[in-house]
Amino acid sequence: MANQSDSTTPHIDRNDAGQVARWTREFDVTDEQLTEAIAKVGNKAADVELYLKGSRSSTNSDTANDAAKSK
Repeated sequence: MANQSDSTTPHIDRNDAGQVARWTREFDVTDEQLTEAIAKVGNKAADVELYLKGSRSSTNSDTANDAAKSK
């Protein structure tokens, strides 16, 4: 099985207002959050998505601790 070539992997062009609008809408983030993610992980859309999901995710432990605090 061949690896997907880099030329077919979606990239985010920060200089293209249309792309910025598309990706901020798709990832449900602000322009600033998108810019920060690209600065951290590069402009591959999949890497940016993983970074953004990781920055907004919580673990089961976090959820349990929050639930315990609210009792």
